[in-house]
Amino acid sequence: MGLLPPATAPEVPVTDPTPGSPAVDPSTDPSAGSTAVTDGDLQVLAEQLGRTPRGVVGIAARCVCGRPLVVRTAPRLPDGTPFPTTYYLTHPGAVAAASRLEAEGVMKEMTARLGEDPELAAAYRRAHEHYLARREELGHVDEIDGISAGGMPTRVKCLHVLMGHALAAGRGVNPLGDEALDRVRDQWRPDRCTC
Repeated sequence: MGLLPPATAPEVPVTDPTPGSPAVDPSTDPSAGSTAVTDGDLQVLAEQLGRTPRGVVGIAARCVCGRPLVVRTAPRLPDGTPFPTTYYLTHPGAVAAASRLEAEGVMKEMTARLGEDPELAAAYRRAHEHYLARREELGHVDEIDGISAGGMPTRVKCLHVLMGHALAAGRGVNPLGDEALDRVRDQWRPDRCTC
């Protein structure tokens, strides 16, 4: 999937939340090169969300046109609220596609498969651990220690979270997030702009 580097508008003073990360191939890791937040990004996010974005520390994945798909959020919001959802899906088309899958009962079916398929369960547990490690890079919050998001590691309760994680981390990290993205390809896909 082709992603554009961050826009060149003036940056909001945020530091790169992933110092020391291993080098990644931008063609396989959508978050590579997409951590800076610009004033323009914050305006787009407000438009996408219908409210002022809170706790944004980076853009974890971008549309091919450069607009945000997924934000990386601080584990504690500015008002002090613990916030476990590190990767927050913002693109309206992706959000709508995730909502349609949820309405079709996909979460229940995926959760059942976790109990039947040890390999899938192990891969999903690794996704949970990845999520926790990436959030811990942003700071430790006791209230959410060990709690990731989206139902990981034992169930599926939010496809928005799983799709956001898959878009941010790249294919192969969150198996159910990857599957959800595959299931919505006829409605929305990250390699085609629908902004």
